[in-house]
Amino acid sequence: MVPDIHHVPIRGSSLAVHTAGAGLPLVLLHAFPLDHGLWTGQEPLADVLRLIAPDLRGFGGSQGPVMESIAEAADDVAALLDALHVAGPAIVCGVSMGGYVAQHVAARHPDRVAALVLVDTKLEADTPEARAARVDLAGKVGRIGQAILADAMIPRLLATSPEARAAADRAGIETLLRDTILAQPVVSIQAALAALGDRPDMTEAMRHVRAPTLLVVGAEDAITPPECLRRAEAIMPHARLLEVPAAGHLVPLERPGLFNAALVEFLRGAGLHRG
Repeated sequence: MVPDIHHVPIRGSSLAVHTAGAGLPLVLLHAFPLDHGLWTGQEPLADVLRLIAPDLRGFGGSQGPVMESIAEAADDVAALLDALHVAGPAIVCGVSMGGYVAQHVAARHPDRVAALVLVDTKLEADTPEARAARVDLAGKVGRIGQAILADAMIPRLLATSPEARAAADRAGIETLLRDTILAQPVVSIQAALAALGDRPDMTEAMRHVRAPTLLVVGAEDAITPPECLRRAEAIMPHARLLEVPAAGHLVPLERPGLFNAALVEFLRGAGLHRG
């Protein structure tokens, strides 16, 4: 199914939004420094769900101001659902940076969340060292360009085991990531790095989330290792954890079939999907 592309004006910006399918809405929030292309492997889910995959502020085809904060991005999601006439709650799914946004949607707009899916992300704020590293990286991107970011990130985004490296689509995934990173404006990359560094600790807020929650992490995730999601499972009252072998920081891209099946199974178990 070929997704429809909309430019949706919200809150002083125009988000590029890719939609497909019908039924219960599934909002797909991409990782840094990517765009909706992260979710190509989830297109089969349009057979059973209404997919809504926006390019967050400053990324992909979105136009207007760059991202100022993760909380602002979460408010954009709520406004987007309004603009698309989604009256009821949606499944909100995010990877990495998208997972931070999804957490804020659950905390700031709980009535919009039927279920939460947090993938390769964490609840804790950056350490001072991590924040300083983001500032340093933003400076390098400003001086040298997006290629230095692609060179630094791609080896850490993907699993490195022989099984993962031997995957038939590995070269295609690496090409997709490089092309996507190189296409993002420098100013958007720098703004998002600042927003990521400034995001608050969400541990206490996530203790109060009542929506059923699926936590997913690649067993080889070098950026947010499995223990990050194990800590989240321990404090979130309605969460269950899936650790995915031969996957790194981008499970939906690296293991799309497994991820899709796990998501549908989770929704069935939560009483949100039949079939």
